[in-house]
Amino acid sequence: MSFNQHKKALIDQGFSITECVFSNEEIQRLLLLIETSEKEYAIRKLTTKKPEILDVIFGNEKFKKLYELTCDQKYFLSKAIFFNKPSKSNWFVSMHQDLSISVARRIEEIGYTNWTNKNGQLGVIPPNNVLDNTITFRIHLDKTDETNGALSVIPKTHSKGIIRVDESFDKNSLGNEELCIVEKGGVMLMKPLLLHASSKSVSTYDRRVIHLEFCNQEIPMGWLEKKKVS
Repeated sequence: MSFNQHKKALIDQGFSITECVFSNEEIQRLLLLIETSEKEYAIRKLTTKKPEILDVIFGNEKFKKLYELTCDQKYFLSKAIFFNKPSKSNWFVSMHQDLSISVARRIEEIGYTNWTNKNGQLGVIPPNNVLDNTITFRIHLDKTDETNGALSVIPKTHSKGIIRVDESFDKNSLGNEELCIVEKGGVMLMKPLLLHASSKSVSTYDRRVIHLEFCNQEIPMGWLEKKKVS
């Protein structure tokens, strides 16, 4: 699949998966930078703590081409997280959408709801146009399959707006789930409003992912992690 086809799949299906983009050497460089940051399952504000990570990622010509064909000049980095689901992890994540954005300050504004403060980091659910204009790039540092917590998604749900996941939620009415197997060094592109879940790990291998969100919308309260990358 060409990079242009990945963009089309992202628009139509809400996600797309590339073949290997990053070499083993590049992955090791990224892991070294991450491991000298914190020993945590999730590292938030990743590229604020380790800006060199972006140098490695955008130093890769394949990734840079993929990004430039997917995001125009108005896009910027709005969030960066490192996730690890270690081997034999016994937790799962139920079906959900990625609704919260990280912001610099609290300003009450129509359309911005459900404020949170996690360890001093402010989050809020923005209007749909912000989420519709956000694209996530998940860089896989390990092969991810059904044994170590690969994402399961319901295609096309990104086009249905915010979906209430409560006692009346019926995922079967929204379509069939699809398991997202990604090779080591591969990239999964997805829209935040795509319904997705993650199962427990029964593998002896980790599932390490760099999660980068890019957006082209300005917000009244300012983005916490905004960085221009091109």
